[in-house]
Amino acid sequence: MKRILDFVLRKFIQTGSLRVTFSDGVVRTYRGRKPGLEAGLHLLNKQAERALIINSGLAFGEEYMAGSIVPDGCTLETLLTVLMENINGHGHVFEEIEDRLRYVTRAWKTLNSLKKSRSNVAHHYDLNGKLYDLFLDKDRQYSCAYFAREDMTLEEAQVAKKRHIASKLNLDRPGLEVLDIGCGWGGMALTLAKDYGAKVLGITLSREQLEVARQRAKEEGLEGQVRFELIDYRNLRQQFDRIVSVGMFEHVGPPQFEAFFKQLKACLKPDGVALIHSIGRMDGPGTTNPWIQKYIFPGGYSPALSETLAAIERSGLWMTDCEVLRLHYARTLAEWRKRFDANRDKVLALYDERFVRMFEFYLVGAELAFRVQGHMNFQLQLTRSIDAVPFTRDYMFERERESAKL
Repeated sequence: MKRILDFVLRKFIQTGSLRVTFSDGVVRTYRGRKPGLEAGLHLLNKQAERALIINSGLAFGEEYMAGSIVPDGCTLETLLTVLMENINGHGHVFEEIEDRLRYVTRAWKTLNSLKKSRSNVAHHYDLNGKLYDLFLDKDRQYSCAYFAREDMTLEEAQVAKKRHIASKLNLDRPGLEVLDIGCGWGGMALTLAKDYGAKVLGITLSREQLEVARQRAKEEGLEGQVRFELIDYRNLRQQFDRIVSVGMFEHVGPPQFEAFFKQLKACLKPDGVALIHSIGRMDGPGTTNPWIQKYIFPGGYSPALSETLAAIERSGLWMTDCEVLRLHYARTLAEWRKRFDANRDKVLALYDERFVRMFEFYLVGAELAFRVQGHMNFQLQLTRSIDAVPFTRDYMFERERESAKL
């Protein structure tokens, strides 16, 4: 097995260098033709060696969680950077075969029925709420922040994100009925009600999030303005002036894209406006990393704009604005990682070492997906009518500036 892995790594490392200590103590260094970072990797047993050959996309993370694969003389971030940079465009032969098989099977893996969607959401979002308090901002915004200035804190950037999105919703009068699809712990819905006078229905499939969101509405005296319900978007039979969805479209899955946008159209009043904020990929349709699919976001998939826009076109909606946020999420994840690392002992008190290593691997890998593997965020403004929003985008900037002064 070591001989096969040695052959694979000699072909695989094209950028930077990787020093590998095998389970029998033998040390080999693999140098690429292109300059890059230097990283070290210690494989503590033969199972770990097999993990880098067979189903590496899943097994590498699993072996890291088990403590059988460890960074050697470097951080996990440096190790994953070297590996992920070398995956770009030419994974080793086994990885390429795995990736093709994943693409063939991605439809059924993301065929998210109502029952499966509830289960997928519970897997990640119904974790102990104390965990999220240890690394998110106080509003529990679990999505890409918007760093309008270089010196912004995470809290300021999450407020700016909500303000940025609100400006695109064109909330031009109080009393507008707003639907928040995938409302999380209620931060966006509460902000739209409190700062913009909207009447909001927030829907989620997470019982943990629902309980927290309702409690927050009660504490802020907004129960008459904001309502939170445990509803799948596919079951709604009501129309709204505005629809917002932040960080939920990644859980829809390609087989449901067209149905999602047709339902969005059905729930939008003729002169209504919708804003979809989602993780995306710049290099076309792809697949979800199998480790992420199994341990973090089952049923999840970050869509390419090309497949998203094709579904929008078939729905009959107008795409009236599109913005791509490139490194905003990388910086958001970096802030979450700092807080998670600072509270590692507290996380360990809630769970165990394996869970902590799992979450570390997730946060580091996610950040690097945005830094070196073409992930980004996009915001799409959608309408049913050609004239539902002003002729130019100036109103967005004007509303955003006005809101920032309040």
